[in-house]
Amino acid sequence: MSVRVLLVDDNPVVRIGLRSLLELDDRMDVCGEASSGQEAVAVASRERPDVVLLDVRMPGSGGLDVLPALTQLSRVLMLTYSDEPAVVSEALRGGATGYLVHGAFQSDELAMAIIDTAEGRPRLSPAAASVLLQGFHGGGTAVAEAPATHDRAEPTVVPEVVKQHALSRREVEICRLLVAGMSNGDIARRLFIEEKTVKNHLNRIFAKLGAANRAEAIATCLGTRRGA
Repeated sequence: MSVRVLLVDDNPVVRIGLRSLLELDDRMDVCGEASSGQEAVAVASRERPDVVLLDVRMPGSGGLDVLPALTQLSRVLMLTYSDEPAVVSEALRGGATGYLVHGAFQSDELAMAIIDTAEGRPRLSPAAASVLLQGFHGGGTAVAEAPATHDRAEPTVVPEVVKQHALSRREVEICRLLVAGMSNGDIARRLFIEEKTVKNHLNRIFAKLGAANRAEAIATCLGTRRGA
C-alpha cells in the first residue's frame, strides 16, 4: 500500500522536483500540493494524506502557524531550508514527527523518511537531531522545558560592525535577536511587529553585511566572519 503525501512549499520549482522524485517510487502517492499554510490545511482536510511534507516559511500562514492543525489530520515531516535551533524546537513542540533540511540528506533517503514518518518513527537531519539531544525527545513532544535561550541577555553585536556597516538602531536590535537564535516569528513577537517587517529588515541587514544567509550574518555580527 502506498503512502499518500501532500507537498507544501511556496516555491513551485521545489514542489515539481519533489513530485518528480516521489513519483519514481511506487511506494509514494502524491495526493496534492499547497503553496501556503492555509491552503495546506484545506487540502489536508479534503485528501487526508498519510504524511504532509511541510515548509517552514511561506507567504501568509507559514508552516509553523498551521502545524498544530495539520497534526490533527496527518503526520507531518518538516522539509525546509531552515536549520535554526529555535525553528527546529518550535516544530518539534508543535507536533512534527520529523524534520529534514534540504541538502542534509540524499534523494533516496527521502522516501524512507516519509515511510518512517507515516509509521510514527522520527527522522531528523543532523541539525534537528542536535536540538533533540539538547532537550527534546522523539515524536515531536518537548521535554519539560523549552530551550531558555530567549530569556537570556542577547549577545552584543560587535560595535565595529555596527559602525562599519552603518546599521540603524532597529537593525542592531534585530541582529542581537538573530544572534540569539530567534526565528523571524520569534523576533516579530519580541518586537511587536509583523513578521514581514522582520523579513524586510533582515533583507536590508543581509545587504549591508554582504551576507548570503543567516549564518554569515551572525558570524559578521559577532566579528568571526573572515573578510566581512
